[in-house]
Amino acid sequence: MISPSLRLLLLNIFFIALSAFSLYANFHYLWRVTPPIYIFLLLSIALLVRSIKNTSTAKGRSTRIMTWFSITLSALLTTALILGSLLTISLSSLGAKEKLKTVKSPDGAYVIDFYRFDAGAAGTFGIIGELNGPLWSKKKLYYQQRTEEVNVEWQGEEVVIINNKELNLKKGEVYGYD
Repeated sequence: MISPSLRLLLLNIFFIALSAFSLYANFHYLWRVTPPIYIFLLLSIALLVRSIKNTSTAKGRSTRIMTWFSITLSALLTTALILGSLLTISLSSLGAKEKLKTVKSPDGAYVIDFYRFDAGAAGTFGIIGELNGPLWSKKKLYYQQRTEEVNVEWQGEEVVIINNKELNLKKGEVYGYD
């Protein structure tokens, strides 16, 4: 049987690994399968509170060490998520996205949301396309600067042509994220 201190420590390590994968997937334009940051934040706060409550029942030196290590990891994760949320909120005002349209494949298996972004004086403008997956998962699919319109044409069930750029969705092809 796993002790509560070890269980909390393993949960902390799991959340940190999941957060690291989310960051990696975002930088490498893979499927973002992790929950939104506010769900991570709520879970990390709950884990921190549970870790703090566990200090009163921790008996033995190794159990107390695991409990305090769990509190430290929970506090660091919560702080990182709060700072990440604040950074995201402050930077989102620079390059606001405006939804242009949503298109579905002929069989309805693929749904792509297109957004127009404009960073104003801080950058450029253009189009972003995101492929929707199950639940909250999304994949960055299309990125083109200095264009304001998006023309979409389907060639079968899995091939889409976006502004004269052909992408095979089954093969995971993307454009503009090189």
